[in-house]
Amino acid sequence: MSDTRGQRTSEKPPAGRAGDPQPRGGILMGRPFGVPVYVTPSWFVIAALITWIFGGRLTEVLPGLGGTRYLVSFSFAVAFYASVLVHELAHTVIALRYRLGVRSIQLQFFGGVSEIEKEAETPAREFWLAFVGPLLSLVLGGVFYLATNAVELDTVPGVLLAGLMVSNLVVAAFNLLPGLPLDGGRMLRAVVWGVTGRPMAGTVAAAWVGRGLALAVLVGLPLVSAAQTPEQSTGDSLVDGVLAAILAIIIWNGATGAVRNARLREVLPGLDLRELARRSVDVTADTPLGEALRRAHEARAGAIVVVDGRGDPAALVTEAAVTKVPERRRPWVAVGAVARDLEPGLHLDLALTGEDLLAALRRTPAAEYLVVRPDGSPYGVLALADLERRLARALGGR
Repeated sequence: MSDTRGQRTSEKPPAGRAGDPQPRGGILMGRPFGVPVYVTPSWFVIAALITWIFGGRLTEVLPGLGGTRYLVSFSFAVAFYASVLVHELAHTVIALRYRLGVRSIQLQFFGGVSEIEKEAETPAREFWLAFVGPLLSLVLGGVFYLATNAVELDTVPGVLLAGLMVSNLVVAAFNLLPGLPLDGGRMLRAVVWGVTGRPMAGTVAAAWVGRGLALAVLVGLPLVSAAQTPEQSTGDSLVDGVLAAILAIIIWNGATGAVRNARLREVLPGLDLRELARRSVDVTADTPLGEALRRAHEARAGAIVVVDGRGDPAALVTEAAVTKVPERRRPWVAVGAVARDLEPGLHLDLALTGEDLLAALRRTPAAEYLVVRPDGSPYGVLALADLERRLARALGGR
């Protein structure tokens, strides 16, 4: 399954850092077109499953292989995911052509994910960005079909080529289904967007179709499998049911996440640091924490900035560190002990808004940031918790 995602934005910005060199648990395999490709641990699960299932079927076609059939099956699993990578690279090339940026490609349990940083600017670009993946899978299916004409089908090369032909055609057909998060869902979104002029209308329509597909997969896939092979064992039926459930959950969550992210993108332009930043008080590093908190309370300030001997901001007192200090000890603990030095990335320009603001937060994850005016003077402090609450309220009320 291919999941071509637009900007994967969360109401907790640092959770998906734009500067992360590697996703947690992923193995870097290369950087085609400058885009890192990772294989997640879940890929090894599906590779083992493909090896087991395909190996069992090989005994019917090539009974003389013996134990070697599992090596052949594993080769098929690797070749199949190489085809999935080509599918994702097609999305990547178009995204780079449209200057959308691609954060990474991940190969995982049910296919690949291209993490595209920005949304397409027009319905036509959205359509072609989504369609190019299934198109390449169809082309690969045709190439493998032509290759089968050059070999005997009852040989190892013949079986592998036939399997790759069928699997790529299945990938293309599945991804053309008109529901998010599949490529066909993004194509449907583009069509509705083009007709209505509203991207959100397209997202909602494609998401509801995607949820319908999830239910159809959950119920229909085991029934189709049972009808095709009525003699299958209880174990095979259980595997079919589990795979159908996992796939249905992935589709349902992907459709729901697409709507949530679309709503988030509608909210982002309204983010304004002038409203979000807390008033702050300035203290020196040797000021007792209890005294600093008293001054902040009197000034009705929600943040404490540590300044150096010249009065320039040098560090920010972190709320998490303050809460760990018992109240009875606060008169004896200096604020410098509960402050984080102001790295360059902890300075936020007051003019930052929307996606530019979230991108700045991803580059340097922290709990607090110093907000500065254009002339460099401090304006206040942005607490990440405040931003998360603002986004949660905005999304919860839509």
